[in-house]
Amino acid sequence: MRIGLQIPAFTFPGGVEQIGPEFGRIARDADQGGLDSLWVMDHFFQIPHVGPVEDPMLEAYTALAYAAALTERITLGTMVTGVIFRHPGVLVKTVTTLDVLSGGRAWLAIGAAWNEEESVGLGLPFPPTAERFEQLEETLQIALQMWKGDESPYRGRHHTLERPLNSPQSLRRPHPRILVGGGGEKKTLRFVAKYADACNLSDGEELPHKLRVLREHCEREGRPYEEIEKTVLTIITPDTSVEEAVEVAGRLGERGVDHVIYSAFEPHRVTDLLARVRERVGRD
Repeated sequence: MRIGLQIPAFTFPGGVEQIGPEFGRIARDADQGGLDSLWVMDHFFQIPHVGPVEDPMLEAYTALAYAAALTERITLGTMVTGVIFRHPGVLVKTVTTLDVLSGGRAWLAIGAAWNEEESVGLGLPFPPTAERFEQLEETLQIALQMWKGDESPYRGRHHTLERPLNSPQSLRRPHPRILVGGGGEKKTLRFVAKYADACNLSDGEELPHKLRVLREHCEREGRPYEEIEKTVLTIITPDTSVEEAVEVAGRLGERGVDHVIYSAFEPHRVTDLLARVRERVGRD
């Protein structure tokens, strides 16, 4: 079982001037505590169930690059990138850069996006759902083509790249791990089976059903289901005990989950807790 930490909020004690030092400390502690992954949200505004929209929110890939410089082994990703935020070619270059500078530790974690408020607020396009999913599939195709070193033109419905050159190439080969976030049964989980290395699902009653649907998509794609890393995002608080967190990991492991990512609204207060969970899960 792999253990990760998602940082969804940057409202640390001490105000804005403490965001850099505190975020850096969290990243170092997570790395030194043996955690397997570190994630930030790819949002520009804070989202409603975490805090007020005006709360501090860092740009995701800048934050991950900062964390990469302070860590040695933990993998780094967004949970998850909205496909409409960056042109596919630029996104692949961004993730490749993170991978090269981190020594091969980057994820491309991506989804169809949902938060219209931040897109409208910053003047970003927010097309209808069907179009966003079309863009998601094209972006996955472009990423795999660029990481393969294929510079032939890509011409899709939404994107045209005349020479998708990617130099330097990623250190992780054949490419950084690709995660598609979400549990949509017709498109999202089909994209996981066809293009991705991992999925990200919710910790809830529907989890076994979603995994069965993913297995069915893998069978149709001729893809071994076991190749897909199953990740789940679940909430942890400073009041959660080690035993409670270990129980969550055990329960999810019994359901077929490979990687539990604990989302902490107060991440500066849980890194020691998660290090102890990592030790217990590894020992058990």
